[in-house]
Amino acid sequence: MSKLNLTGPLTFEAIFVERVWGDRRLESEFGKNLPPQRLIGESWEIVDRPEAQSVVRNGPLRGKTLHELWTQYREEIFGDVPDSPRFPLLLKLLDAHEKLSLQVHPPAKFAERLGGEPKTEFWYVAAADPGAEVYLGFGESITRDQFEKALRDGTAADYVYKIRVKTGDAAFLPAGRLHALGAGNLLIEIQQNSDTTYRVFDWNRVDDAGKQRQLHIDQALQCIDFSDVRPLLVQPEGELLLRHNLFEIRKWDLRSAREIASRGQFEIACCLSGSARCAGVDLGPGEFFLIPAQLRDRQLKPISNGTSLLLITIPKL
Repeated sequence: MSKLNLTGPLTFEAIFVERVWGDRRLESEFGKNLPPQRLIGESWEIVDRPEAQSVVRNGPLRGKTLHELWTQYREEIFGDVPDSPRFPLLLKLLDAHEKLSLQVHPPAKFAERLGGEPKTEFWYVAAADPGAEVYLGFGESITRDQFEKALRDGTAADYVYKIRVKTGDAAFLPAGRLHALGAGNLLIEIQQNSDTTYRVFDWNRVDDAGKQRQLHIDQALQCIDFSDVRPLLVQPEGELLLRHNLFEIRKWDLRSAREIASRGQFEIACCLSGSARCAGVDLGPGEFFLIPAQLRDRQLKPISNGTSLLLITIPKL
């Protein structure tokens, strides 16, 4: 194990992903330097996957990948966290100019059998157009056979539970929950390190050639929780939005300097509004930095009015 002495948080280069449902809102609202004339649906902000690697942008570790940090400096940077081959979280920004397909991610008990990875996730609504919705679970009880028939008939949308959302709302999506993101949402997504999605319905959309997107109905039907009826949005408990074995998420309205408690673990901060500074590193809206477990100066200071943040870590259970 190599030793190092870090004096500030780590920032990373974003990875932009083109999606048919994306647009340019990550540029207009968060100042991201998007590639020209492309519809960007996702910005992968912190990721350790074989096909996508976050690269450190600042400090003595500049140019290192997140996987290198995970394998070479686990104790100093991440602290007391569960062992896994890769950093277990993936953090993204999503710009849904159009609604996404109706989909499900597999629970662990099905993922291996289907050749995928389990995926539980959390959505925080950073901005929402008037009337924006999310689709979670079912509006009424339904059997697998009934829903399969609706999928074949093209009427699946009639059975999904629709929830109107506004800026500041949040949703927890355990693996197995049928869901879709409605148009007009700008999200922060915190998820298990996985990229397995089974699409069941794409709102009967076709491309310019009249062809529908690929669906994964057989796999999805094995994974969907058909008892998931009328789920609620996240109900915060003070600053705590969610504590799960995969991740803990808190929201701070930063009116004055606050110290992040040293629990022997890393923290990831995501700025929602305003701006903040920690150990000489600034954070603006839509930006993330990773506060290493070993960092001594853990004070977050607001440097503009109306500063709010999400703080993300892996809880000790």
